[in-house]
Amino acid sequence: MESFNAVGTLQPAERALFWVGALATASLALWLLYKIITGFRIWVLGNGDLLSPKLGKWAVVTGATDGIGKSYAEELARRGFSMMLISRSQEKLDDVAKSLESEYNVETKTIAVDYSKNDIYPKIEKGLAGLEIGVLVNNVGISYSYPEFFLHIPDLENFITTMINVNITSVCQMTRLVLPRMEARAKGVILNISSASGMFPLPLLTIYSSTKVFVDFFSRGLQAEYKCKGIIIQSVLPFFVATKMTKIRKPTLDKPTPERYVAAELTTVGLQDQTNGYFPHAVMGWVIHVLAPIKLVLYLGLRLNKSQRGGYLRRRKLR
Repeated sequence: MESFNAVGTLQPAERALFWVGALATASLALWLLYKIITGFRIWVLGNGDLLSPKLGKWAVVTGATDGIGKSYAEELARRGFSMMLISRSQEKLDDVAKSLESEYNVETKTIAVDYSKNDIYPKIEKGLAGLEIGVLVNNVGISYSYPEFFLHIPDLENFITTMINVNITSVCQMTRLVLPRMEARAKGVILNISSASGMFPLPLLTIYSSTKVFVDFFSRGLQAEYKCKGIIIQSVLPFFVATKMTKIRKPTLDKPTPERYVAAELTTVGLQDQTNGYFPHAVMGWVIHVLAPIKLVLYLGLRLNKSQRGGYLRRRKLR
């Protein structure tokens, strides 16, 4: 009551400033509370048993024989899905399929195709015929062998075609094949694996980061189109994960194993349309998005990739 009387003694301009400040403070407090509750819901409680064969008996994973793709296949098989594994090497596909059948007692099928080609989709469509697909993980992707300036990329013409076919065309075409049957049943999940490199331009990995921003925009646009039809389409933007493609051998807190990353990412499905998938990565994404000026991000990205390029070229000369 005393504080109210004190306010009453202020001049009109001072009272206005007081209430503006009080409103701003209250708004900030409510915003922080909302973020804390939302973060707890996503990173602690998770989505429960959302991802189960109730969505459909089969899960389809592209690029399923190594790294993140293999970990998605293992985790989805652990949850009871029958697995359709798609990758380039039939030998590797057979090894992963046998491992899943033995460890999780699930049915598996495989399709061996090279996603750098455009004539593979009739074969995939035939292989998917008749399957009740609950989950599609569009994971297949390629990056640079080493950071390089655009005009210095070896065999540039074929490199462009290959990267677009693997990183972009595959996502669109696999979605074209699977989405209609999900729409018909009014349920299903599509996870499109983009990259944190798609959050901002990445000099010396320019084509790669550009393909990954396509995957992000494509996913979020489709989610807006099909959310009302009971379908979840999520854009997944991981930072570094300890995989063969990233050449990171020793996992750390911010560079997790693919198994740890996938287990965390799957708890965000249905809670975030766009996700970094792993709490330390979410913090890194927030810092870069909110606090770091884009010019600084470009400068640091260029500097880091120039350093990695120089190291790669020096090692190649020593061989």
